[in-house]
Amino acid sequence: MSEKLARPYHVLFLCTGNSARSILAEALMNHLGGGRFIGLSAGSFPKGQPHPIALGLLQQLKLPIEGLRSKSWDEFATPGAPPLDFIFTVCDNAAGEVCPIWPGHPMTAHWGIPDPAGVEGSEAEQWVAFREAFATLEKRIKLFLSLPVASLDQMALKTRLREIGTAS
Repeated sequence: MSEKLARPYHVLFLCTGNSARSILAEALMNHLGGGRFIGLSAGSFPKGQPHPIALGLLQQLKLPIEGLRSKSWDEFATPGAPPLDFIFTVCDNAAGEVCPIWPGHPMTAHWGIPDPAGVEGSEAEQWVAFREAFATLEKRIKLFLSLPVASLDQMALKTRLREIGTAS
């Protein structure tokens, strides 16, 4: 990553269902990335559509939802797919989910977050879980965007990305 790209960095957020955490992260990265970073998302077993509370929260926060959809990570392994520079898994190992493993050479890190879509309880409790997931993702993405990506060597960048994954 030590050389500056002539194009924006492509950042893929992966989780199992691609309906909540990775969708929120994609929208946040596209909003905060200022055109220097393009957010993408996918899942190993996509649910087929974004969770309605994820979309509702993004709308409530006035973030665009156009183009957000639940999709398989296979889309990013086909010819013509955008070149990936970073891949962050946001699935939560502690919840027993299977995190996808990505082949290839993008810089990767695990940023596990509890799945708000798995929260059972009242609608209010579910909204709280989505807001908490959003807040954690927002903090981590802002930390990532503050890194001097083009000037850090591979090892230093990898270390910083792992550290961000523990920020709550």
